[in-house]
Amino acid sequence: MAVRRGVWVVVTLIFVAVMVSAAGLVFTALLVGRGPQVEGNSVLLMKIGGDLQEIEPGGIIGQFLESPPTVRSVTDALRKAKVDHRITAVVIRPVGTAALWAKVQEVRDAITDFRTSGKPVIGYLEQGGEQEFYLASACDKVFLMPTASLDLTGVASYELFLRGTLDKIGAFPDVLHVGEFKTAGNAYTEKTFTPSHREMAESLNRDLFDQLVQGLATGRHKSESEIKALIDHGPFLPEDAVRAGLIDDVAYEDELDDKVQLARGTPKFVTDADYRQVSAASLGLNKGPRIAVLYGVGMIGTGKSSDDATQVLGSDTFIESLRKARADKSIRAVVLRIDSPGGSAIASDVIWREVMLTRAVKPVIASMSDVAASGGYYIAMPAHQIVAEPATLTGSIGVVMLKFVIDGTLEKLGMNIEPVTSGRYADLYSPVRPFSPEERKKVQEQMQATYDAFVEKAASGRQMTPERIDAIAQGRVWTGKQAKDLGLVDELGGLNRALAIARSRAQIAPDAEVELVIYPQRKSIYELVQSPFGIKAGGVLQTLLGWKDAQAIQTLTAPLRIFRRGEPLAIMPNVFVR
Repeated sequence: MAVRRGVWVVVTLIFVAVMVSAAGLVFTALLVGRGPQVEGNSVLLMKIGGDLQEIEPGGIIGQFLESPPTVRSVTDALRKAKVDHRITAVVIRPVGTAALWAKVQEVRDAITDFRTSGKPVIGYLEQGGEQEFYLASACDKVFLMPTASLDLTGVASYELFLRGTLDKIGAFPDVLHVGEFKTAGNAYTEKTFTPSHREMAESLNRDLFDQLVQGLATGRHKSESEIKALIDHGPFLPEDAVRAGLIDDVAYEDELDDKVQLARGTPKFVTDADYRQVSAASLGLNKGPRIAVLYGVGMIGTGKSSDDATQVLGSDTFIESLRKARADKSIRAVVLRIDSPGGSAIASDVIWREVMLTRAVKPVIASMSDVAASGGYYIAMPAHQIVAEPATLTGSIGVVMLKFVIDGTLEKLGMNIEPVTSGRYADLYSPVRPFSPEERKKVQEQMQATYDAFVEKAASGRQMTPERIDAIAQGRVWTGKQAKDLGLVDELGGLNRALAIARSRAQIAPDAEVELVIYPQRKSIYELVQSPFGIKAGGVLQTLLGWKDAQAIQTLTAPLRIFRRGEPLAIMPNVFVR
């Protein structure tokens, strides 16, 4: 009897906790769901920094409480401000951007579009790195804090090699790959660049540098040769940057309205966090015919997507969204927004098939963010058209497979593993010995078959011959600009350009507003109660430790965290560009 009573007490407490949590969520939604009061003669202050994400975090943080800005929230704010008569000017304050270059380009495009409204947009720099200055250079005027410096020095990329570390601990990376430039395994097998790896890295770096130069030349009304010469003399003290014409003046933020007319009379200021709560529909935006936008973000794996800091794009979750969008007759077109370095070749193929089924029913357009390479490119291939930013990292059509042989590590620790097997290849993926020549040949044949299928499907999607695709594939990563020249993408631009193409293919007027239906959709109250903060232990640890370059950690540890033993991977190399 006492045991039964105790069980009922526990059940009752759980029920009460669930109900209190649900009530708290509803109260929070009502509390923060009210839009801000934006007065006339207002200036929008936009602080753009951190690692710009594509989607908001899950749980309470993403649903109701203030979350970090995303690419879409930044571009939407500028789009709203463009037509909002209450907003007279915008001040852009880039702070420590950590995204790769394509997201920065997308925000820069949105600033350029805002300028067509005739309202002033001012760039204010407290930190003057390349990305911050590149973003600010799209503004009408650029101001630098008097005690800051303009750190314009060029573009650097860094790649980490772990072979020496693995040797020290007695671990051996047994890697097979198809494609001369498929260097995803080099982080583990090499101590430095191979010739092919260096050739690819230098090509990417050179093209990104050229894009930086072109953007700054356009924004600051100089020739490209002048910008290159100035970069070779950086960094700059504030007064030197003014004399060189790189910035317009020095000022503290509170002095901006004295140097530039931001409003008629005394300006009022509204932050981007507050302005984010202004409904687009209240300004006549985001309504009309419906277009679905499916976000594919993170390392591609089988199963469900994660909505925490690890960012796994699960094939089950993504195809569920595709099926919903395909079945919804009110949705006129589908845009795939991809920010993924690839991952499982099997999961990528599962998604590829579902995209093929969807394109047979309605228009499908792919929009590439920072990265849409290897498996990320695989899932974009069936789209009717592919759009990428010039700095998007894409391509990487190739396959890699790796296993870590840790017998030496175990020996150092006084440990030993002894296998017992039944079957000729039962211990094919043994962790205590490398592949035998016979095993290596068998695995290589399987990987070649995966590569050949990748090439055939790319050729079909791009309407090229397999031979032509194979020549530009080989695992090589290209910038979006290079990929367009090669025919791997159709147009350069961001999500808005992809939406314009989707309108055209869905026979929607080019100037018509559309309602965007976002997938993955917001969680239900029940799902929120199950995972109230939308973050797992790994994400919590990452947050507590303050890891800024989460992408680097996630990419390097992905083979151990996400993929099945011996799984062929369509994944790009580790490239961290700053």
